[in-house]
Amino acid sequence: MHHASFLQDLAVVLAVAGIVTLLFNRLKQPVVLGYIIAGFLIGPHTPPFPLVHTEATIHTLSELGVIFLMFALGLEFSLKKLRAVGLPAVGAALLEIVVMVGAGYGIGKAFGWREMDALFLGGILAISSTTIIIKALREMKATREPYAQLIFGILVVEDLLGILIIALLSGLATTGSLSVGSAFDTMWRLGVFLAALFVAGILIVPRLLSYVGKFRNAEMMLVTALALCFGVSLLAYKFEYSVALGAFLIGAIIAETKEARQIEGLTESLRDLFGAVFFVSVGMLINPRILAEHWLVIVVITATVLVGKVVACALGAFASGTDRKTSLQVGMGLAQIGEFSFIIASLGIAKGVTSDFLYPIAVTVSALTTLTTPYLLRASVPIHGFVERVAPARVIALSDAYGRALTHASRRLPRFVADNYVQRGVVQFLLNALLISGVFFVVSESPRLLPADFQESSFWQTWGDTCLWACAVILSLPLQVATVRRILRTARYIADAAHGEGGSGETSTLGSASTASPMGAQNRLGHAVMPVFLCVLGLALFLLLNLGLSVAFLPPLKILLAIGAILGTVGIVFRRHAVKVYKNLQERFEATLAAEHPHGTGASHLDTVAPQGAVIPLPGPAALTTLTLEDAPHIAGRFIKDTELRKVTGASIVAIERDGGSLVNPLPDEILYEGDVLHLFGRPEQLEAARVWLKGSA
Repeated sequence: MHHASFLQDLAVVLAVAGIVTLLFNRLKQPVVLGYIIAGFLIGPHTPPFPLVHTEATIHTLSELGVIFLMFALGLEFSLKKLRAVGLPAVGAALLEIVVMVGAGYGIGKAFGWREMDALFLGGILAISSTTIIIKALREMKATREPYAQLIFGILVVEDLLGILIIALLSGLATTGSLSVGSAFDTMWRLGVFLAALFVAGILIVPRLLSYVGKFRNAEMMLVTALALCFGVSLLAYKFEYSVALGAFLIGAIIAETKEARQIEGLTESLRDLFGAVFFVSVGMLINPRILAEHWLVIVVITATVLVGKVVACALGAFASGTDRKTSLQVGMGLAQIGEFSFIIASLGIAKGVTSDFLYPIAVTVSALTTLTTPYLLRASVPIHGFVERVAPARVIALSDAYGRALTHASRRLPRFVADNYVQRGVVQFLLNALLISGVFFVVSESPRLLPADFQESSFWQTWGDTCLWACAVILSLPLQVATVRRILRTARYIADAAHGEGGSGETSTLGSASTASPMGAQNRLGHAVMPVFLCVLGLALFLLLNLGLSVAFLPPLKILLAIGAILGTVGIVFRRHAVKVYKNLQERFEATLAAEHPHGTGASHLDTVAPQGAVIPLPGPAALTTLTLEDAPHIAGRFIKDTELRKVTGASIVAIERDGGSLVNPLPDEILYEGDVLHLFGRPEQLEAARVWLKGSA
């Protein structure tokens, strides 16, 4: 009976979701909003009776929806995109999140909510909806506008910060503490977890997927990708983080591989299926009684989202160097909340730290702000014109002066501040610090795997801490040596750059100018002292890091000094080997990140091109036509032989253009990707059938 009831409920959910998809497409409204309304209609709080009986099972399936949604966001995320977003996107995203978290927390406390309710409300209001914004911009055909590109950059930064918010709230919900110390400890542990998992993933996952790809079997690739997705999600859960964090992280790792687009195509249907179940389950939690009781809160929060996000994003973009018009358009395009808000709200419910009213309030605010997004985007230009007309001339002049001053100041920054070598050194120092922390963390947790009798033995009681500390230092030795070398070289480079002498990462030769004057003597003294000061500062920070990591199992002082001397000697003697090991791993890591794997977002339909799918006449009845494969989840990521294009339409793929190159007469086991330009050969009626069939598949 239970199985029959579950199948009935699942059939109801998917049937209603299917009807809503058709209806909201006709009404040109976001389908996500339709799913939520559908869940409300069939949920337990809507009279006369609920249509779904096994709610727990539906919510379990919705957890799969969270995993697939976050996995898909990770696949669309890329470190290359993050590097390309620029200062305005980072500034706008940071200011928006700080303002909205503070506003949400303040609203919660003003209405007398508990500490966790107010904190989770801040997280709920922080992140805008990627799905809604992209759909609205595509409908307006504005995806290539400057403000749209800046919005996409802000969304990339928001995705990353949203994951950090989820992980931080997950940790705080587990500890139940809001102290500064626990928050810092949670963030540090999160950084260690993310760095260790990301580096290990970059070193392992691309090689694993490349090996699987050699078999040219789509089913094998799909199963491997799903195993990685659920495995890393489980790992995140075991470390008391959200499964959403693990799914996003493994998606971001896979996004750096050449198989990313194939996996994206293979998993897109699963994402859509379980994503629909997730959004329907969100609607099922809406309780009209709770909404009636908290209508004033809903009105206040909705107004705060609309006003706060517009002001914060616009000011953040403008303060980072964007013009007034583009800044206002960016702010009005990001004034809504969406899928991240639902995930944060569901996290509070899963952890049992938020009240029942928070989830329905978040869903209602999301629905209201989603409806306003297209209208705000269209009204941004007239509103900008109105503001320019009524704003005082002094305010306009001050904003223009600020823009000129910002441009001038950026040109006068010290050269080494923006130097790639210095930036790379700082990033490498921070990454190595997190990885060393990961090694110490794993070693400190390893005694749990030892038998209880051994842990209680006299040997372990006497030498256990010493063994753990020595193992941690030995395992991290390549990182330790490489970090010290990087500190010394970066300090020397900064000193040379600050005194007007370029460098290429190696110690540069001292100049000979001004050797006789007092100013020249001061310059020589500064040139000699500065690298020493920077080296001492960097090494002191590194030593404090190691002492802080070792405090849990630090051996007695005499033993510590003896082992430290031995390991220091070993490090000096074998430093070349340690550096070689580190460089090999670093080269593999950087090669994976530097590889150019096309990962475009695609457009919203399948269009004919060159020119508009016109048939090119050939002798006899044969002809050629050209089609671009876009937004076709049933085709993208599949082998040519699996599409059965020739069997269904009679047309054949004779060439593929991809990323500036061409593949003539592709084999049946060649994979098709979104954005591929397909050259089809056949009779005119076969080519027309192929065009219609490909569009229908999309």
